[in-house]
Amino acid sequence: MKKRNYINPYLGGVLLGLVLLMAYFVSGRGLGASGALKSVIITGVNTVTPEHAENTAYYKQYSQSHPEGPMKSWLVFEMLGVVVGAFVSGALAGRLKFKVEHSPKITSKRRLIFALGGGILFGFGSQLGRGCTSGSALSGMAVLSMGGIITMVAIFGTGFALAYFFRKNWI
Repeated sequence: MKKRNYINPYLGGVLLGLVLLMAYFVSGRGLGASGALKSVIITGVNTVTPEHAENTAYYKQYSQSHPEGPMKSWLVFEMLGVVVGAFVSGALAGRLKFKVEHSPKITSKRRLIFALGGGILFGFGSQLGRGCTSGSALSGMAVLSMGGIITMVAIFGTGFALAYFFRKNWI
């Protein structure tokens, strides 16, 4: 089996911290991802059914708070950078392949269903929590917010508590 070369996790953590610091320095805000998806969805709703978007308080409020348009949000550009950076990194490392990685104990279909279900739950939870883990935990902890610390503890605590039950899908 070919050895995979990944970045040292400690170096990766330091680099992530530097990116977070630069985000505060450049934009005055921390990192986050769920706002980008929200911008894409709101733009889609505005495009497909503008009357519905105009008559729904949620869409109307978001559109009014972004007069230049939801797609001009810096979060959209941040996520575009993440996606492009991931593809470039994968291509440079020779890891860019279109396949589903999973345990031999489960099928690709089951792995995709679990990934989709987890993504939907994560997206729903990020809206309930008014932000994703990046925004709530990383950026919150960067400014020593008690909410950020509690969020990070809850994320890792829940992950550890549920890992035993879901690990057969990945190991």
